[in-house]
Amino acid sequence: MAIEIPSIPLGDWIEGGLDWLTSEYSIVTRAISRVTQTGIDGLNDGLMWLPEWGLLAIVVGLCWWVANLRLGIGAALGLALIWNLGLWEPMIETLTLVVIATFVAVVMALPVGIAAALSERLYKTIMPILDFMQTMPAFVYLIPAIPFFGIGSVSAIFATVIFSMPPAIRFTTLGIRQVPVELIEAADAYGATRSQKLIKVQLPMSLPTVMAGINQTIMLALSMVVIAAMIGADGLGSEVWRAIQRLRPGDGFEAGIAVVILAMLLDRVTQSLRKGRKT
Repeated sequence: MAIEIPSIPLGDWIEGGLDWLTSEYSIVTRAISRVTQTGIDGLNDGLMWLPEWGLLAIVVGLCWWVANLRLGIGAALGLALIWNLGLWEPMIETLTLVVIATFVAVVMALPVGIAAALSERLYKTIMPILDFMQTMPAFVYLIPAIPFFGIGSVSAIFATVIFSMPPAIRFTTLGIRQVPVELIEAADAYGATRSQKLIKVQLPMSLPTVMAGINQTIMLALSMVVIAAMIGADGLGSEVWRAIQRLRPGDGFEAGIAVVILAMLLDRVTQSLRKGRKT
């Protein structure tokens, strides 16, 4: 006779917890939603206010300044192609979501990463949590976003921040913990306080590693923003999703190429910032 083992109602517990959080903290989530939506609309309107050729010229000049002329020419060609394909406005919407999500993720991640680097107990506690966050399928992050913030770009920002934050925490912690012990001992010998060591020694020495984490955060944010079209986020992801629903592979590939161009630009610019401006 087979023994039936009762299943653990984990799904019911999670749903109950989400229902409780959404009912108890609805005022907080509505306030966060209003502020986030205001930020999205403001940045998006500001970028859309610029004419296409004006924003293109600014991006090309920025790429040339932080990297080299070759990246500037590549940016000009890539953005001109996006403009020609009629995907300029969706590209701006995607860029807006990526910028805001990355900013929020980095602001939250840096203090956590610094604290984990300075506290061994916190480090051992947070690493399994980051492992869990990074192995969880990306689509799962969309589920709790909807009860909290509903359908739309705010939910996309929420899911993107949670999904893209772990690399920034990991790389910040790694960079600080890899600062040579000799430098820390030298700072101690000169009587530096803990905050002085952090600000004047550890953070400057770990900056390239921290920037690598921010680069990874931007890439993950871009991938998640595209996926978040499934919950109503605007941008290039919605163009891909619309092409899938209408069985129009050509339109889907056009939007996909635009995503690739935007990803390459963001990646090259942040890598150049990490390495230092070329002279």
